[in-house]
Amino acid sequence: MLEAAPSAFRTARRLEQLDLTHATLHAPPGGDSAIVLADPDGDHHLVADAIDPAQPLAVLLPLDDSFHIRAEAALRFQRRLFGRAAGPLPRALALTPRHRQRLVRMVRALDGRSAGATYREIAGVLFDTPWHSATEWKTSSIRAQTIRLVRDAGTMVRGGYLRLLAGR
Repeated sequence: MLEAAPSAFRTARRLEQLDLTHATLHAPPGGDSAIVLADPDGDHHLVADAIDPAQPLAVLLPLDDSFHIRAEAALRFQRRLFGRAAGPLPRALALTPRHRQRLVRMVRALDGRSAGATYREIAGVLFDTPWHSATEWKTSSIRAQTIRLVRDAGTMVRGGYLRLLAGR
């Protein structure tokens, strides 16, 4: 969150001094304005109340369990605004290719299950593996993995995605 800086922070940068060339402003009626600053390594999303462009700025970080991630994100934002490369996303927010693939499979598995597909049908699509017998399917590790994907996707839908957003 961008806020007006307390008067003690006289040297803080002002909105008019920042490089907002690649920024997009979203101002919903009656809500807080959001600034999205495009960055090749991961966009910066900021919430800002009405700020006078000549007012010194501060970043508000709550003292919560995600403080360390927010502080890293604030440093990326500061580097980007001062004309330097922001650098990679905080490690807690960066998805590995394997984790990204699992999340995609979870969404696809949940979509299939919601459409009435059996676990065996879902596995056939996700893993492109034909099953010859019911016995082979029942003892397959792919079956167990498919069931976990559907279960874990359901957990994400019921609020588990918040852990992902918090870097856990």
